[in-house]
Amino acid sequence: MFVSFYVATLFALSWLALPLPQWNGLICVSVATVATIVFFEGGRWRLGLFVPPRFASRELVEGLAWGVGIVGTCALVVVLSTDVRHERGAGFPWLELVTVFLPAVFHEELLFRGYPFQKLRTRSRALALILIALIFAALHANNTAVTMLALANVFLGGVLLGLAYERYERLWFPIGLHLAWNLMSGPILGHEVSGYSGATTVFVERGAGAVWLTGGEFGIEGSGVMTGVEIMAIAVFLRMKAEGRRQKAE
Repeated sequence: MFVSFYVATLFALSWLALPLPQWNGLICVSVATVATIVFFEGGRWRLGLFVPPRFASRELVEGLAWGVGIVGTCALVVVLSTDVRHERGAGFPWLELVTVFLPAVFHEELLFRGYPFQKLRTRSRALALILIALIFAALHANNTAVTMLALANVFLGGVLLGLAYERYERLWFPIGLHLAWNLMSGPILGHEVSGYSGATTVFVERGAGAVWLTGGEFGIEGSGVMTGVEIMAIAVFLRMKAEGRRQKAE
């Protein structure tokens, strides 16, 4: 039902030929989410988006910090191990923030950590984490300069974001993590973001190195360093989940 509503909305929007594809996606997933919850769940589903501001802001900031830490750590290792350097760029792309990065993050989080993931998770947590991450990776398969290593990293990123949802069972933590991840990668450090090159960036990437280290034209998400950082972050999230369960049991 969710997919049907999404595709129907996408088809309807295609007739309008709206110029902002990321906003089109956000509209589609919003309609599909609301319609499915209303008609299939009787309007009763705790999505984890509409929460008290104190929770939303705290979890958003925590997610932003995690995203900065993950990408920053990876970028630092790449700089230390290759000839890649970062020089001053033209500045932060505020227009792209509104037209591309913000709607893309909300679109993907509602699509991959929203109702479909949450519903599947009520049946099988492991299946939800793995299957949704696989679909998340598969939808990046046609991106510019994609490699098998890049797809593996996107899959790990999908698992990580699924675990980020589980931390509070709300969407603001993974939204913050995902947003900071994308902004650090592209608009700030000047790398491509899953093959997407922004118009302007705070820093510009210079120099070169082995593609498996730098990620090449796919961006830092295609780096083998990112693989290691993601695995470590997943391990930390799993440990936090286990500690949370233990505290509840006590």
